[in-house]
Amino acid sequence: MEKISGDNKTVKYHEIRNICFTEEKIFLLIDGKEYISPLSKVSEKLLHTTKSEREKYEISPSGYGIHWPLIDEDISIDGLLGISRKPYQRNKKTKVETGQPQHGKGK
Repeated sequence: MEKISGDNKTVKYHEIRNICFTEEKIFLLIDGKEYISPLSKVSEKLLHTTKSEREKYEISPSGYGIHWPLIDEDISIDGLLGISRKPYQRNKKTKVETGQPQHGKGK
């Protein structure tokens, strides 16, 4: 899911909800689907942290990733789901950034 939200044109990559853990797994609700992943495959840091360190996280406003400030760990939701995106590139001839919605054509 990639949509523009609000007047500030923020790209929303994913809707992330309900993050919880067991000793060895992370459970996430992403874009309405439940995902369960072994922590050993997601992050060695998360695997070896305390419960309180795991529970202190921040979801990026765009839904692109999750950050754990107490252990300085970040995971990309695209990486977790195995999604590959092309990086934004500027087309020199038309001066339009590819991969983004175009607004105000002809200006």
